[in-house]
Amino acid sequence: MKRWSTLRQTSVLDSRISGHDTTGKERWFGYLIGPTGALLLNAVLATYLNVYYTDVLGLTSLGGGAFLVIFPIVSKILTAITNVIMGYIIDRTRTRQGKARPWLLLSAPLVSLAGILLFLVPEAGTTLQVIWILFSYNLYYSFAFTMYNMSHNLMVPLSTRHSLQRGKLSVFSQISTIMMTGIIVALIFPMVILPVIGVDKSLWITVMCVISIAALPLTLLEYYFTKERVTEESTVKLNGENEEKLPFGKQLKAIASDRYMLIIMSYFLIYTIGISLKNLGLVYYCNYVLGTYNDGITQTLISVVGGIPMGIGIFAVWPLAKKFGKRNVTLAGFILVALGSAICWMFPTDMTIVLVGQFIKNLGFLPSAYIFMALFADTLDHMEWKVRFRCDGIAMSIYTTIAVALVGVCTGIFNGMLSSAGYVSPFYNEAGQLVAVQTDTVQNAITFAFVGLETITSIILIILLVFLNVEKDLDRKQKEIIAR
Repeated sequence: MKRWSTLRQTSVLDSRISGHDTTGKERWFGYLIGPTGALLLNAVLATYLNVYYTDVLGLTSLGGGAFLVIFPIVSKILTAITNVIMGYIIDRTRTRQGKARPWLLLSAPLVSLAGILLFLVPEAGTTLQVIWILFSYNLYYSFAFTMYNMSHNLMVPLSTRHSLQRGKLSVFSQISTIMMTGIIVALIFPMVILPVIGVDKSLWITVMCVISIAALPLTLLEYYFTKERVTEESTVKLNGENEEKLPFGKQLKAIASDRYMLIIMSYFLIYTIGISLKNLGLVYYCNYVLGTYNDGITQTLISVVGGIPMGIGIFAVWPLAKKFGKRNVTLAGFILVALGSAICWMFPTDMTIVLVGQFIKNLGFLPSAYIFMALFADTLDHMEWKVRFRCDGIAMSIYTTIAVALVGVCTGIFNGMLSSAGYVSPFYNEAGQLVAVQTDTVQNAITFAFVGLETITSIILIILLVFLNVEKDLDRKQKEIIAR
């Protein structure tokens, strides 16, 4: 028996983290470096996949413009279904590696494969191209990234009950996200990569294959340097017997009847709509409203000014959250977001004013960027205290359904806005010059997507956060949970 125990502890699948407290290795490898591969790939896709479809493949006119409007929305029906199923499965997964981490491991090769297939669209008939796009898009969003994203996002809530340690992990996790979106995607891509690859399909494929392949070893690193302490604590009773499996309907009813969970899901829905359309509009705004097509400067300036507050926030946001509360700091941040976005919306073609507005706006995004998952984890703990069982998987399935499904819906809406406004894909004229010019109507639609809608959603989020008082008495509730 002793020998078997030793073999089990040295299994190739075991976590490299064994302590009851979170460690530096865990923070750096499991939450900062490990996630960068999949997060980089997803950030590139969120910002540039639609550009690849419209500008490189020239699909804007396919089906009279209807294809790029309808297919992302229809695809998300499948995504919504798989997210619910994935949440159901995670909540019923019982392994020594936890209930979410095994799916992190399984998602690693799938994410890499799907990322490559998204760009290997064959130069064949329209029918084959449509089938390939539908298959690769749903393989990535409905299966591979759904599996990764749900398990990845559960790592912070399931890592520990210690509020301070969980907060640090949340910050490290978000630093990883900010590094990928704020440095690689927002700085290096527009400044170095886009001016080189332009609308050359082969170069796009090469770049995306490199990024997709790099995601595999990094995701494995995340798997090995994370640990589900909350799962280990809650799945075994004092007598050593496994917990009985909870009915799916009971978990769903618990979530639907908890006001804090409803508020935080509503918050995330509104937040995702604003962020998705902003991300979709960014490249188009820099190419057609504020600057010229792939000039390598405009988007870089926007990103640098936006990235400065994010860098400062690494050191400032958690001390502020500890002093004033995570909800309060996040609420104050969205006041700045609304102000900064409104400034950009009023003067969309003035570089100096737009940069000032972007700085104010991104300063306001600091709390939501770095501490949201800690606030979400607090809500899960509150629910466990209230109903006496955890709903991590189903709650995360709703969370990721909102995130992934709305990206597709917003993509369809954005492409519909472009099509109805009269968007014209870039083309080379007889002199070999690239022509990339849009009408005022198209420019106004792009500007609304990039900064206008975000002004409105920020105001709605401020109102929602007023009622999200989940941190009240949380320490007492956590002690009562442990005492049970």
